[in-house]
Amino acid sequence: MDDFPKNLQIKLDSRTKDYSMRRLGTSTQLIDFSSNDYLGFSTSEEIYSRALQILKENALQYNGASGSRLLTGNHKVFTMAENYLANVNNADAALIFNSGFDANLGLLSSVPQRGDLILYDEFCHASIRDGIRMSNAKALKFEHNNLEHLTTIAERERASHNEIYVVTESVFSMDGDTPHLKAMTALCTRFKLRLIVDEAHALGVVGTGKGLIYEQGLEKHIFARVFTFGKALGCHGAAILGSHTLIEYLVNFSRSFIYTTALPPHAVASILAAYEQLSSAEGIKRVKALKNNIEMFRSSVGNNQLSERFLTSDSAIHSCIIPTNEVVKAVSEKLKTKGYDVRPILSPTVPMGQERLRICVHSYNTEAQINSLCNILKDELNEIAL
Repeated sequence: MDDFPKNLQIKLDSRTKDYSMRRLGTSTQLIDFSSNDYLGFSTSEEIYSRALQILKENALQYNGASGSRLLTGNHKVFTMAENYLANVNNADAALIFNSGFDANLGLLSSVPQRGDLILYDEFCHASIRDGIRMSNAKALKFEHNNLEHLTTIAERERASHNEIYVVTESVFSMDGDTPHLKAMTALCTRFKLRLIVDEAHALGVVGTGKGLIYEQGLEKHIFARVFTFGKALGCHGAAILGSHTLIEYLVNFSRSFIYTTALPPHAVASILAAYEQLSSAEGIKRVKALKNNIEMFRSSVGNNQLSERFLTSDSAIHSCIIPTNEVVKAVSEKLKTKGYDVRPILSPTVPMGQERLRICVHSYNTEAQINSLCNILKDELNEIAL
């Protein structure tokens, strides 16, 4: 069929007109300031070899899982990895999902019920928002990292709902900032709210690499933590950490867990191997190098008089605000010609006027690369006189 629905074509044409059309690219040999591979684990030969060793030791040399985990796909490496995750992260239990998107979708679509309320940070990830939309619970957003606004809503709504769930991220994927989790935990305790925290961009980055909740000693106060392994762990999949009862509930009611083929055993073995590496001397060395590079980047931003353009961040994610899709894409292309892979984030992914370069710092970036990038960025911004 050659024709295409007119209303869909109009939407595509609109994306072209406002410079927001998404297209699939290819990997590059440019200097990486774009990927989420914060520790360089995705290319670790040690992790690769250890994953193969785990598979051989457990006679799990399969190409696929062969079915959902409730049918034929629940190979013993899942239990090994989930027990390890729960133990190392000071949680009662863990459940592995195929991706972070699947984890958030499955958790938020199945747990909050009719008569419940979900309060979520307005900057939460698309997977969180989609899971909320699929829920039968009512949902209200609160202003980004604004505890006063969250308190106002909680005071107003507490008596009208059976359960209230608060959803946030420990490091936000577009801004790189963090909520005041201790104060938020105290607030949830006061109003008997159930706190859910997505740790996707804190895992392997914050503190000893185990996430912000663990670092602040808040594990026992959190209803659920979501970890994804495609960022600093350099592999694939995700896990929800919580009580044994929560995990049992998800196995029975989370549709994105139940009705999908399980991850192949080698993907789960990679998760286990990456976690082991994170706690090793090499992993500790890489986490320390990442922290040093983050501080070095922040200093270079200041030295190049770029601070006013950057959102405040102590994480590996640093956003340089460059309004309009057209201009931020042009700056990104200029950086590519100089050898640097820095991707633009366009509206509507971020609000109009908040378009940005999203710069990700890694353990393997060098001081020369960091300083050169900031110098080039300064020159480019001066040239376009923003």
